[in-house]
Formats: sequence, C-alpha cells, structure tokens
Amino acid sequence: MPAIRTNAAAAMLGVSPNTLRSWERRFGFPEPRRTAGGHRQFDLAEVEALRSAFEETHNVSSAISIARERGAGPATPARLKSAFNRFDDGEADRIVEESLTVRSMERTVEEVMLPSVAALDEDGLGETAEFGFAWRWTAGWLAAQQRVAPPASRPSSVLLFDASRPVDMDALHAQALELVLRRSGLRTLTLTATLDPNRLTHALTALDPRIVVLTGRRASLDELGRLVFAVRRACGDRVTVLDYRGALSARGGISGSTVASLGDQPLAARELVLAHVDGRADTLGLGDAESSAARGARLAG
Repeated sequence: MPAIRTNAAAAMLGVSPNTLRSWERRFGFPEPRRTAGGHRQFDLAEVEALRSAFEETHNVSSAISIARERGAGPATPARLKSAFNRFDDGEADRIVEESLTVRSMERTVEEVMLPSVAALDEDGLGETAEFGFAWRWTAGWLAAQQRVAPPASRPSSVLLFDASRPVDMDALHAQALELVLRRSGLRTLTLTATLDPNRLTHALTALDPRIVVLTGRRASLDELGRLVFAVRRACGDRVTVLDYRGALSARGGISGSTVASLGDQPLAARELVLAHVDGRADTLGLGDAESSAARGARLAG
C-alpha cells in the first residue's frame, strides 16, 4: 500500500507532526512502519480513513475507532464532500471510481455525487468556493459521460428546456437527467429556456420530440408556456409535457392540459419518462403530479 512520511500525514489530517506522534503513542493508530533509516511511514489508506472519520466526528478517539473498523470505507457523499472541501480533484476522481465498482453510473450520480455537492450549499446561495469547485467538477464529469453515452436505440426523443443557471443545483440535476435518459437509449437534447420560441423550428424538425421536460426554476410560467406552445405548434398535441423539480410555479394550465411531475431525482424521473414513451403512463396511473412522482420513485427503487 502507498505510504507517506510523518509531515505529509500530519498535513493531511490538519494537525502537527507532534500531535500525530502523540496519537500513535496513545491510541496505536495510525501505526507507522519504519524504514531502514528509522523514519516513520504511514499507510495512506489509514490516514485517509482517519481524516474522513475525524471530519465526521470531530473527536479523535471516536474517529480512530471508526477508522479502525471500516478502513477507508465505501464511497459515500461524506467522503466526496470531504474531497471537495479540500479542492482535491484527484481524490474526487478516486472516490467516484470506487463507487462505480459497486454501483451503476446512474446510482453513483444520484446517491453519491449530487448529495455531496448539495451538502456544500446548505443556504442555497451557492456562494462558497468549495461549492463552486464541487459544482464545476461535477458538471465536467457529467458532460464527459454524456459525450461517451451509447447512441440512441429508441425511436422517441426527449427535449429538455432548462431554466436553471450556472452553479444552480437544478443545473446539475438537468445534466444528470439528460445523462440517464441518454443511457436508456433515448435521443435527448437540452436547450435553455430563455430561447426565442420563434427560433426553435430547426431544432424541433431535427429532433421531433415525443416528450418535453421543463426543468429549472429561473423562468416564469409565461416564458415556459410560450416554449411549450411553440413545440405543440410544430409537433402537434402528441407531445407530452412533464415537470422536473418544480419548474412550474403553478400546476396545470399550459394549453389546458395537466402537467405531470417527474419528482426531484433523476432515476425516478427516467422511469416516468420511459413509461410515457412506452405508452404505459395511463395503465400505471400516472395522470397526476403526486402519483407520478411517487410511482417513479417506486419503479426506480
């Protein structure tokens, strides 16, 4: 296993080398091995496990007990958040790779990645350096996965109108939804909700969407309504409009139809989109917003 010297281990833990040596004497952990020259070398995995546990507990004896029991532990939102807090993109890469060995890509995104970023934005303002770093790292990772997603294998297409802005959690959720839809075989296109509806014709002709998803909460109901009107004028009433993460400030009311909710998480939303694409929405009882969100969560689980 990789090993590091005392000064490096102490720096990782945010303590002095003397404090680290006192922990070694008092608790016997982390336990270094000695080089031929008598220098201490600490196991990197033990130091990382202790750092993660110490950030969770803020108590050294409790942290050492946890670190001894679980080692580095599974990839979790807390560990990824810790890497983001230290602006350590290399460690973030490693944690996500660990998660991908035991989780699907979709569940890694929903269960590890998105919660870790959200945990850095407790006030919802997105104004800390740590949140900005985490947001950009995650946006880049999601974009890279979209580029290598397999080609569409289903005839239906999905158009997302994204009314979020950079460094919004909603923007990451829009990317996550696009990724899981693409990986489900759907041709998917995301456009900003600030587009002039009169300039959508070429995109609509090329995509011919079966589903339109409204996401992000930075557009008014009128702005979204004009976009939906433009889509239906070009593609007909066969287009189904769905709301992801509360994009609509009021339920219903677009062209006299009810707009069903996809809920707040990408996997449940994907299941509901697939149900609509496959013509299973009516048989599954997905006609209203509450039943749609609840059923999608059950299907995804």
